[in-house]
Amino acid sequence: MTATSRNIGSTLLDVRNITLRFGGVKALTDISLAVREHEICSIIGPNGAGKSSMLNVINGVYHPQEGQITYRGVPRRRMKAHEAARQGIARTFQNIALFKGMSVLDNLMTGRNLMMKTSFIQQALRWGAAEREELEHREKVERIIDFLEIQSVRKTPVGRLPYGLQKRVELGRALAAEPSLLLLDEPMAGMNLEEKEDMCRFVLDVNDEFGTTIVLIEHDMGVVMDISDHVVVLDYGKKIGDGAPGEVRNNPEVIAAYLGTSH
Repeated sequence: MTATSRNIGSTLLDVRNITLRFGGVKALTDISLAVREHEICSIIGPNGAGKSSMLNVINGVYHPQEGQITYRGVPRRRMKAHEAARQGIARTFQNIALFKGMSVLDNLMTGRNLMMKTSFIQQALRWGAAEREELEHREKVERIIDFLEIQSVRKTPVGRLPYGLQKRVELGRALAAEPSLLLLDEPMAGMNLEEKEDMCRFVLDVNDEFGTTIVLIEHDMGVVMDISDHVVVLDYGKKIGDGAPGEVRNNPEVIAAYLGTSH
């Protein structure tokens, strides 16, 4: 499926001249990139390149010392993670961050928390409007469970599930927030070939069926080249490549960063 057939639109996220320091150490140096609506953008690079730091800047976990992010045409300098979530930015993590003792269904319901309008007391008592609201949210979560093909484990505690299914549940929890921009931090790390193929299919389906714009970090170059519209390459906190998969694959600086050849 080509970018054109998926109606890739105008710029949704514009990152300009971002520099992030921790003490005297620069994690990111003068990074600029743009992500368009409905595209899949992969951020790649060797370990320690600054990929996760870039996602943390986008969703407000880290605040850069220099630069600016424009999201949906609105510039922002500092934004907290919960504010980013309210604006439609959802995130999964390299290390699974689920509630292991809770069921799959209940984990996905936590992804709806920011959309709850009734008070905590009403929710606890499941009274009146709170009960109706919970039923509406549960219906949307059940659709995600069907979409991700995890109906058979919907009531199973997440900690009992195999690793690949836990990663799928984490994707589901992010989708429960109905994001416009979905940030995936190594969604296929640690998976076997079959699990990777399943996750690739779900990522493509999320992008296609929900129209969700996706920015992902991934080390498997086969996966990156197969599913991405746009690839950004980082190395030691600097951008060394930015373009279509074919352009990036043939970029001598990118080849050097991955293969260790001389520049």
